[in-house]
Amino acid sequence: MDQHDINENQREAEKRAPSSAWERETLEKVLLATLMEQRRARRWGIFFKLLMLVYFGVALWLVAQPFSEQRSRSATSHTAVVDVAGMIAAGEKANADSIIEGLRAAADAAGAKGIILRMNTPGGSPVQSAYVYEEIRRIKKLKPELPIYAVVADMCTSGGYYIASAADKIFVNQSSIVGSIGVIMDSFGFVEAINRLGIERRVMTAGEHKAILDPFSPVDPVAKEHIQSVLNAIHKQFIDAVRQGRGERLREDVSELYSGLVWTGAEGLKLGLVDGFGDVRYVAETVIGAKDIVNYTPEESLWARLASRIGTAFGYMLRSAISVEPSLH
Repeated sequence: MDQHDINENQREAEKRAPSSAWERETLEKVLLATLMEQRRARRWGIFFKLLMLVYFGVALWLVAQPFSEQRSRSATSHTAVVDVAGMIAAGEKANADSIIEGLRAAADAAGAKGIILRMNTPGGSPVQSAYVYEEIRRIKKLKPELPIYAVVADMCTSGGYYIASAADKIFVNQSSIVGSIGVIMDSFGFVEAINRLGIERRVMTAGEHKAILDPFSPVDPVAKEHIQSVLNAIHKQFIDAVRQGRGERLREDVSELYSGLVWTGAEGLKLGLVDGFGDVRYVAETVIGAKDIVNYTPEESLWARLASRIGTAFGYMLRSAISVEPSLH
């Protein structure tokens, strides 16, 4: 290789040198940016893990707080409260098992000076109501010195009043709705509708009256009479329970007392359906004489409550993240 070739190679190397330096510098920047991004991702990962840990800790504390508070207060003098709210039925929050569990816990509490059934219900299952009614009477026999009062908020009708009638006294607001001492079973009839549409109803049964409430078949007079007798029997059980619980306080001379009508709290007082006016706080402080109130209504299990709260929180976070609705600041 002569001197000319050497000089030419040097010139080519000098031309490539800036390009190689730029590529190296770019590569270093990319690697540095990647490293920083990884470090940032790790920091955010640690942050979110700590955040979730704190969230779970706070959620557990919030869930456990009512239980610890109830345990600490149950030994001191207090008024026990059990809620009967909403439809009374198996599977609903106001079901016999739940209400009875609360009543038994309240009755067994050393510091409970009395029990208040906080009523706000339109009624529901006569069977579930009867279970609670009998449990109240059982507790009264076991602990006759422990008063049990029903305090009505907006409404206490039908199965709700069935339960309340077992209490020693019933307190209401003047505008509360009480009564509805009756039984109902409803359905629909679509016989004419399917006839007009040319629909043929095909139903097979083993038992002459098995399809007794079939809405697509004409009313069976015999079946209707039988169902009415069943309703009458349940109605009589309801009336007997109310009479047993309320006794001579009822205005038996009022013919419509057991007709299924509802009454205001003020009218109910005149009819002997209730005993006086007052809310939970008044009854606890003035009637029972223990102003501290402890709620014995059974709550959901620890994990069910925790899952519900976590689900609600995550749902809110998700909605906040993807929300496109306008907002005011």
